[in-house]
Amino acid sequence: MPKILVPYTLPEEGLKPLREHFEVVYPSDKRAFSAEEILEQIADVDGYLAINVPVNAETIDAAAKLKIIANYGVGYDSIDVDYATEKGITVTNTPTAVTEATAETAFGLMLSLMRNITYCDRKLRGDRSDFTWGMLQKHTGHSLHGKTLGIIGMGRIGRAVARRAITFGMRIVYYQRHQLFEHFENEVSATYLPLNELLEQADIVSLHTPLTEATHHLLGAEELERMKPGAFLINTARGPVIDEQALIRQLQAGKLGGAALDVFEEEPHISEELLTMDNVVLTPHIGTETIEARIAMAHEATRNLITFFEGKTPPHVVGRPKAS
Repeated sequence: MPKILVPYTLPEEGLKPLREHFEVVYPSDKRAFSAEEILEQIADVDGYLAINVPVNAETIDAAAKLKIIANYGVGYDSIDVDYATEKGITVTNTPTAVTEATAETAFGLMLSLMRNITYCDRKLRGDRSDFTWGMLQKHTGHSLHGKTLGIIGMGRIGRAVARRAITFGMRIVYYQRHQLFEHFENEVSATYLPLNELLEQADIVSLHTPLTEATHHLLGAEELERMKPGAFLINTARGPVIDEQALIRQLQAGKLGGAALDVFEEEPHISEELLTMDNVVLTPHIGTETIEARIAMAHEATRNLITFFEGKTPPHVVGRPKAS
């Protein structure tokens, strides 16, 4: 029976199918393995369920028997895929399991930001001396209805956000490297625009693109300057897709209406300036943090592992070993 390293606690319902098919090396005390423990344990396993920790050359070199890295999530920028495949290791991910949870997070952040929900919550719990009940106060927000939502990255998650936006009566425009087929555009009532035009037109910009060399600082100082005055920015993708310091400058200058960020450029560090702004909503990378999504991710990762050890191609391969 293949041995699989699981370094992080999972819901029992997600762990059960793994134990039915594999010998599972798993923390026994409800905590995650440390980096040192991972390096020790990975030397004698056939598969690795990668959760929340980088998989770099040092980790891969320590894994003498490793055949597959099953990433527990859709984004795999924390894994050195090229080095893994050079070493004959297959890499997979779980792209379908996280779609709805991440879209919910993006939309929740959008509502919280536009309607000042978290700002009002903080005020009611804290010093209310400068807080006035009534109309047209500092906490008066903006309606989503009738606004233009610009989605950057119209994959599974981007389209799930678009479907929610339709029900709020929003106009949807999008940008990605390749325009969608017409039937996908019609499904979510979306219009393709070049990036600069999207930034100039959108009242709200929501990011749903993976982190690659091409998307690092996709929204840099120049792009943020192009955004519509008073526009709002949502990021549930990856922190380095935005130049965070350039974003802070735009917010400090009052050129943007606000930002809602679930991810940060140097996680877990959060810039002090962001923590002090009333028009910024911050969450600690909770895009997929639902019980349902975590179970679904475990099941999808398990399917990748089972299929691989049956000698077949896993459903969601992101890195294949280089041919010798």
